[in-house]
Amino acid sequence: MFNKQKIGQAAERLACEFLQKKGFRLLEENYRCYYGEIDLIMSDQDDIVFVEVRSRRRIDFGNAIDSINANKKEKLLKTATHFLQLKKWLHKVNSRFDVIAIHPIAGKMQLEWIKNAF
Repeated sequence: MFNKQKIGQAAERLACEFLQKKGFRLLEENYRCYYGEIDLIMSDQDDIVFVEVRSRRRIDFGNAIDSINANKKEKLLKTATHFLQLKKWLHKVNSRFDVIAIHPIAGKMQLEWIKNAF
């Protein structure tokens, strides 16, 4: 389990650095509430971006993106709503969900960014 955590933390750092190079600003990491967790909460100009980071060392059982099912999406939505309500931003800012998937492609680990994923 500890190894999985280290891999996940490394993937989140890589995703955060990638988005910061694109001009995003980190607001919060690993935001947790009753409903769930969001890996990264960032601002992209005037938008609040909730980022789900997924990594896979192998794709035998599906890629990283396929692992985000309807239940996970619902938890992310509720958690994001909680965050926006807490900040009193719910009806004042635009927001979206992005996914950063890190998985092997042609033998190398590749980062794939899906803007406005759902």
